[in-house]
Amino acid sequence: MSKMMDTYARQPVTFEKGQGVWLWAKDGKKYLDALSGVAVNGLGHTHPKLIKAISEQISRLIHVSNVYHIAEQEKLAEKLTAISGMDNVFFCNSGCEANEAAIKLARLYGHQNGIDTPEIIVMEKAFHGRTMATLSATGNRKTQAGFEPLVGGFIRVAFDDLEAIQQIASRKNNVVAILVEPIQGEGGINIPNNIQNYLKGLRDICDQHNWLLMLDEVQGGIGRTGKWFVHQHSSIKPDVMTLAKGLGSGVPIGACLAKGKASHVFTPGKHGSTFGGNPLATAAGYATLNIIEEDKLCNHALKMGTLINEEFTKQLKDCPQVKVVRNLGLMIGIEFDQPCGELTKLALDEGLLINVTAEKVIRLLPPLIIKEEEVLELVERLSKVIKFFLAK
Repeated sequence: MSKMMDTYARQPVTFEKGQGVWLWAKDGKKYLDALSGVAVNGLGHTHPKLIKAISEQISRLIHVSNVYHIAEQEKLAEKLTAISGMDNVFFCNSGCEANEAAIKLARLYGHQNGIDTPEIIVMEKAFHGRTMATLSATGNRKTQAGFEPLVGGFIRVAFDDLEAIQQIASRKNNVVAILVEPIQGEGGINIPNNIQNYLKGLRDICDQHNWLLMLDEVQGGIGRTGKWFVHQHSSIKPDVMTLAKGLGSGVPIGACLAKGKASHVFTPGKHGSTFGGNPLATAAGYATLNIIEEDKLCNHALKMGTLINEEFTKQLKDCPQVKVVRNLGLMIGIEFDQPCGELTKLALDEGLLINVTAEKVIRLLPPLIIKEEEVLELVERLSKVIKFFLAK
């Protein structure tokens, strides 16, 4: 019997090695990884440039305290602020920690502006993490159930609904921020009908009311949608942006970036992390960004995502149960008119790693390095699995 806590409904497979978009199980079976460790392994598995950077860093230094200056951390901060246009960064270990930092920053910002009970607007179907504050900000009752009392201070509205936020703005005077995923990942790869208009509308509302616009780019950031960050598909910049997942290519790291009035809210003693921004994690982050830049993987992700959408739309055109195939870059959702959780195991049997989220949506998050021939193989194999499932 396993000594692990029963916190995951694990698939019946154990991997022992990987290369590129491929993983090999202990029994030797080969799998095409179309999930990337849930948007983490953007560079695929065992990327030689990443291995070199991590190995060199391990040979020098793995961890020192944030009591001291850390050169690798400063390099990554310079790189991140350069490509994002943000002013500064706080490093942590995960997406939920990055979002915790953002929530704390917003509350402190509110208190500094004379608001005793600051509130943050969040979205239905959102997912921000599993710590108590991020769980409370998440818009999924199934995820929250059993953990009450939840943390207060959140106002929930429908995603992609500017009018609902305007209504709150007209009757509430203690709101300090909006926290939103530009594309909802866990919620089902939900993309705004017009991402430019939606984000510009949010930016305008925040500017009008002196709120912070905080974007959770934990899943969509780091090149996955064809830009460094999802919001770069629009003309706006956030006040706060959170990152994790793809930033370290498998080495745990999170980041909370701030700009303008949000960039000087934290002062010494207001927030911190023992492991956050350690030399190993930030060296991995720096190498990841350099590889994506050198290999032009943002443009590649946009091209491969378009191809995936076109090929699935073609293959599944005679399946009325498939409502829509949607994507932005390599964030792909295939939505059904019925629950389809069984597809995860059926795909595994066919040597494919996928995920079903929001009960009715296949979520595909393949590595940014996926090649055209691997895209075609993914579409062919998964379309076969989908047609088998729908014919049952």
